[in-house]
This record gives sequence, C-alpha cells and structure tokens, in this order.
Amino acid sequence: MAGAVKSLAKDTVIYGLSSIVGRFLNWLLVPLYTQMLATGEYGIVTNVYSYVALVLVILTYGMETGFFRFINHEKCKDPMEVYSTTMISVASTSLAFIALIFCFLGPISSAMGCGDHPAYVWMIAVAVAVDAFTAIPFSYLRYRKRPVRFAMLRCINIGLNIGLNLFFFLVIFDPVVGVGYIFFANLISSLLMLPLLWPELTGFRWRFNRRLLRRMLAYSLPLLVLGIAGQMNQNLDKILYPHLVPGPEGMSQLGIYGGCCKVALVMMMFTQAFRFAYEPFIFARNRDQGNDKLAAYSDAMKYFVIFALLIFLGVMFYLDLLRHFISPGYWSGLRVVPIIMIADICFGVFFNLSLWYKLTDKTIWGTWFSLIGLVITVALNVLLVPRLGYMGCAWTSLACYGTMMLVSYFVGRANHPLRYPVKRIGAYLLLAMVLWWIGSMVSTGSSWLDMAARTPLLLIYVGAVLKFEKIPMIHR
Repeated sequence: MAGAVKSLAKDTVIYGLSSIVGRFLNWLLVPLYTQMLATGEYGIVTNVYSYVALVLVILTYGMETGFFRFINHEKCKDPMEVYSTTMISVASTSLAFIALIFCFLGPISSAMGCGDHPAYVWMIAVAVAVDAFTAIPFSYLRYRKRPVRFAMLRCINIGLNIGLNLFFFLVIFDPVVGVGYIFFANLISSLLMLPLLWPELTGFRWRFNRRLLRRMLAYSLPLLVLGIAGQMNQNLDKILYPHLVPGPEGMSQLGIYGGCCKVALVMMMFTQAFRFAYEPFIFARNRDQGNDKLAAYSDAMKYFVIFALLIFLGVMFYLDLLRHFISPGYWSGLRVVPIIMIADICFGVFFNLSLWYKLTDKTIWGTWFSLIGLVITVALNVLLVPRLGYMGCAWTSLACYGTMMLVSYFVGRANHPLRYPVKRIGAYLLLAMVLWWIGSMVSTGSSWLDMAARTPLLLIYVGAVLKFEKIPMIHR
C-alpha cells in the first residue's frame, strides 16, 4: 500500500513537471500580456479561452476516462483495439467540428464577440480540435506508464507556444493584430504535436470495433455531461461576465479577474498534475484485493489535502511577491485569490471522491453532482455579479465546488465502503486557516519583512504534518 502511494506521488511529480513547470512558464507571459494589452483586450483572451475549455471537454466526450476503464477492464483481450477505436472515434468528431466551424464561421464569431476578427475563432477551433485528438495518445502514454515521455512532449508543446509568443510580442508586435498573436501561437504549437506523437500513432494495426465503441460511449457520455457541467462551473462566469456587465467596462473587469486568477493558478496546476496520475492509479489498483486498496485511496485523499493546503499557505504568505507577475493595474482584483484557491481545493477533493462512482460504473452520479453545481453557478453569477462584480464570480466558484464536494461525500458514504480520515484532514484544514489568519495580521510596513515574519508560520504547518504523519525525515 505504501509503495502504491509512493508510486502515485512519483507520477504526480513527473506529470506535474509538464503541467506545473509549463504553466509556470506560461504564467511568466502574463506580465507581458498585461503590459502590452489593455485590460479589455486581455478580457477577450480570458473570454475566448473559457469557450476553449468547454469545447475541449465536448470534443473528448469522456473518452479519456472511458479509455482507461476499458483498457484496464477484466474482459479486455486486446488493448490496442481499445486504443485504436478510441482514436478513430475522437478523430472523426474533431474533423466534423472543424468543418462545422468553417461552415458557420460568421455567426459563431459574432456570437462570441469576435465578429470583426473571425480568424481568432477558426485558429483556436483548429487548435482545440487537434488537442482533443492528441489527448488520446497522451492518455495511452499514461496507460503505458511513460510519464517521462508524456512530460517531455508536454514541455515541448508549451515551449513552442511560449517561444512563439515571445517572438510575436517582442520582435514583430503590431497593435493591430494584438491578441491574435496568442491564438496563432496556440495553433502552431498544437499542430506540431502531431508529428511528435507519430510513434504513438503508428506501429500497430488500426481497428474499429463498433460494439466496443457503443459500450464505451454508454460509460463515457454521462462523463461528458459531467465534464460540460464541470467546465461551465469553472468558466461560465467568464463567459457570462460580458453579458452581465456589458460594454468596455465589463470586458476590462473580466481582464482584471482573469489576470488575478493566474496568480491562483498554482493550485489548479497541482490539482491537474494529481488528476493525471490519479485516474490510472485508481483503475489499476481496483484489481487488487483487501484493505490495502482502500487504505491507498484514503491516503491519496489525505496527502492531496496536505499538499494543497501547503501550496495555499505558500501563495498567501508570499502574495506580496507573487503579485508582481501581473501589472499593477490588475492588483485591485487580488482579493479573489484566496477564495479561488480554496474553491480549487474543494474541486480537488471532489475529484478524489469521484472514484466510487467511476469504479462502480455509476458515472451518472457525477453528472448529477455537476448539474447541482451548474445550477448554483448560473443562479449565483446572475445574482451576485451585477452587484459584486468579479468578487461575485469568486464566491460563486467556492459555493459551487464546496456544495459538490459535500454532496459527493455524503452520497458516497452510502454507496462505497471507503472511509476517509476526515478528522485528520479537518485538523490540517483548521490549522492552515488559523495560520493564514495570523499571517494576514502581520503588517510591518515592509513587504519583505512581512514575508519573512510569515515564514515561521509555514514551517509550523510543515512541522505539524511531519510529526502527525510520522514521516521518517523528522527522526534523522
């Protein structure tokens, strides 16, 4: 059991290399964007990429999780048939999506507020279709337990995107093109993944099994609804904001909100890295027997919360330094950061809890939980944003993910025998919140002295974890 959790931690770190390091490097582009683009222009970027996240979920339609479920299924006799069937399915729908976009480019561009720049829409549409297809070869690398190649290719993709952004913005920048450079860089870096993934696309016989696909779709389509609802919970505020606060002022506020969410991105990066490692982990461990399997799942939840709270405290204690990653014109929105980070922790816990309905093939439960969150997202955004602006978005995110987490936990208790160390997790949460409150009281007039004074508080948290988890390091 301990070995399995260590393996999960190792894979999380390696998968996180591509996610955390890559997103950190992308994070370093934020000062460039916020210096060279007006808040309203950055609002366009925030709005368009909110659509992108939603469309990517639609184009993969739960097939990544379905792939892991069926390729690890006890009845699976030919893993490559599962792999090729999945790729053919996703490739077909991605090509259909591209054709649809070009057929209705004008109306779609106008609906997205990009009527004067339809190129923005078709560039990002082709990029997201390619990303949807390449998600399956990347899932295959995860199945084959090749995190190093996975991380290397992800880093190459991110490096290409960053290099192109730097070239466009620092060498040939034209204000008339503006945000178009961002979308063009995304398109090129996505297309270049196809030749780099060639070894995963060749060397086997492509086969398409309609019966298998029907079974996979029956399993995955509830996850599609779950994914759509999940992405809408995460991005609907950014999609709705220009309609709830219309005009240039609304787009400017959205730019500020989007820029400040980048400061909280480190929590999302950790959660994403954990998710990449966690799905293969739970499906592989499901074949094991006895209490060791349940203990591994329980420990995975505990250590996720421990590290998530450590990241939260680190960001909050050193926010005076981290805020310099965005232009001072965006600092007015930094008060959303702690709320967004706590919301991300709740979402991470919700993802951990999802194992019970994924392993029992009751994925419809995930759909219901996400739909509950979607109702909260729509209702509270419409109610709060016109009154509180982007703070309404932040509080809505916390209410949404907090509710989904709690509902999933209590329903899961009645449907799955797994018991989590709730008291231990609650104690760490309480300790972190108390330390954060104490740290917020520190005010010497110097940012550097404030951060230095908060450092012992971070060490108290680390020391408490080492002591209560009886980690051998403390005995050396």
